[in-house]
Amino acid sequence: MDHGILKKKLNTFKSDKGTLRQVSDEVVFEVLRAWEHWPGKASELYRDLGLSKMQMVTMIQKAKRLVKNGLVPPDDFKEMKIADAGSAPPTPCSAIEIAWDNGKVIRFQQVELLIDFLKKVA
Repeated sequence: MDHGILKKKLNTFKSDKGTLRQVSDEVVFEVLRAWEHWPGKASELYRDLGLSKMQMVTMIQKAKRLVKNGLVPPDDFKEMKIADAGSAPPTPCSAIEIAWDNGKVIRFQQVELLIDFLKKVA
C-alpha cells in the first residue's frame, strides 16, 4: 500500500493535539504490514506515516496482540503448496554429525551421547 494513503487514513484518527484515538483494526493491520515490508530504518517509516516513535510502537504492539488473538484479516492468509517429492514421507535425521578437526566426522545416534561427549572433551 502507498504510504501516502495510509498516512491519510491515520490522520482521520488523530485529534487536534495529534494523539491517535480508536484506530480501526484494519488500519492497525495496514501499519503492521507496512512495517513488515519496509526495507529501511523504522524511523524513516514512522516519519513517512506522520507518526511519533511511541505511536508507531503502540500500533505495532496492538497489531501483534490482535494477530496473537487470531484476529488476522482473511485476505492476508495464503495457503502454501509444496510440490510432491514422492509418495514417501520425509525421514527424520537419524544421527547428529559434528565436523571435528583434521576432517573427521563424528556421528551420534542420540542427543545424550553428544552431550556426554562434549562434557568429556571440555
